[in-house]
Amino acid sequence: MKAPRSTLLWTALLLIGLGLAHSTWRHLVHQVPLLPGSQVQYWDIEARVELQASGDSVQVRLAVPESQPGFLMQSEHTASPGYGVDFIENGLRRVEWSIREAEGLQWLYYRTQFQVDDEQLLAAVDQPPAIQEQLWEDPIETAAAQLLRRSWQESAEGFSLARALTQRLSDDSNENAGLLLSELTPEEALVRLLNEAEVPARVLHGLRLEDGRRNQRLQPLVQVFQDQEWRLYDPVNALEEPGQKYLLWQQASGPVLEVMGARDSQVNFSMLSTREPASGGVHALAAGDALLNLSIHSLPITEQAVFRTLMLLPVGALVVVLLRVFIGLKTSGTFMPVLIALAFLEMSLLPGVITFLIIVAAGLVIRQLLAYLNLLLVARVGAVIVCVIGLIALMSVVSFHAGISTGMQVTLFPMIILAWTIERMSILWEEEGAKEVFVQGAGSLLTAIVAFLAMDQNWMRYWLFNFPGLQLVVMALILIAGSYTGYRFVELWRFQPLVREKEKEDQKDVG
Repeated sequence: MKAPRSTLLWTALLLIGLGLAHSTWRHLVHQVPLLPGSQVQYWDIEARVELQASGDSVQVRLAVPESQPGFLMQSEHTASPGYGVDFIENGLRRVEWSIREAEGLQWLYYRTQFQVDDEQLLAAVDQPPAIQEQLWEDPIETAAAQLLRRSWQESAEGFSLARALTQRLSDDSNENAGLLLSELTPEEALVRLLNEAEVPARVLHGLRLEDGRRNQRLQPLVQVFQDQEWRLYDPVNALEEPGQKYLLWQQASGPVLEVMGARDSQVNFSMLSTREPASGGVHALAAGDALLNLSIHSLPITEQAVFRTLMLLPVGALVVVLLRVFIGLKTSGTFMPVLIALAFLEMSLLPGVITFLIIVAAGLVIRQLLAYLNLLLVARVGAVIVCVIGLIALMSVVSFHAGISTGMQVTLFPMIILAWTIERMSILWEEEGAKEVFVQGAGSLLTAIVAFLAMDQNWMRYWLFNFPGLQLVVMALILIAGSYTGYRFVELWRFQPLVREKEKEDQKDVG
């Protein structure tokens, strides 16, 4: 028995009401702004320590950051069930975990939030390290002297000297730099050269800030002092003052991670950038508040980065529904264009479209060749999957050697979906001809492009991530669109000659 149409409308109105009520609650109570503008930028950073315990007591020390020029620490938390936690403040800030007995794979989490301080209100003065006397070995002494002499001539003070040295150390064609780096790391070489010139410097570790990145490692940076200020230098990439590209994870020299009583330890970092009002904390870190707020901000940063993309999927589904129900656009697979649009989000539109066309065209040719082998459906699709993976690998290698970075992201395409799409298009070609294949292929690509344009809006990303209740509104719109039973646009266009003919007949009858 079918439910009356009023039931569907009341259901849609209920979903819209709940979604808007939850969004209003988020705005009024948690002070989440309605528009993504004029807010303070925050970086949520999570360090995950992984280690293998053998049943004995375990003690772990991890260096942790603090407020610094360009960044103001807002909060920090740890997640370590069963472990005792203590923060140590003795020059090098550390968090210490300890437990009497642990066995197997262990995960310890440290999470912090920094506010971007564009005006750099903190004083940028630190106690400079002592200058160490340098004793060079004979093979590299001459190379170091030549590097320092030429850089000294091109500099006026400590900062410009550090800049000139980093440029030479990162130059692969510089023989003196190559000889020096055969014995020392770039950061060690830079510090020793600066100390030779009576410039205080030391090696610290920083985190390169890239929104949504996971499983990142710390990078060595050189902190150079001059009078009452200091600057950062990346000796590998020859970057001076990385500034807000890097967050210093240490404020003093020392080990980043120390583990006693366990083995195979490592630390990885994940990060996420958000824009929020400076007056209110949006992140609901307490379990009870997270339940009340229906927020995903209490999840680990790694999962938040995944959900930031997943929350856009309903918008893509709504686009597919609108184009198929109201326009009557044919696609190869119902929601395959949404998955293709997700790949476009990572690759950008034009490279994604070109890659999609190349893979599908080459796949159709290979599928036609497989047709001569008279394989069963499952075996044929399996062979197409292998061919698609081979095509993707080939495109990645060619793009790498051609210096096209976006081409290496071709692995983001859903390979299994592409294989099934190629199989369906091939069967459609055999049954209904190339015209229908072109119609459905073009419809799929057009739908994917429209879905990409809808999901790639900054305000759309902001709303769906910070106001999860809007997912109910999207669902209500899908329900309303799904109840439409009238003519589609392409049907009106197709039947237009019949309508004109009917109008002519009516005019003759009247005449």
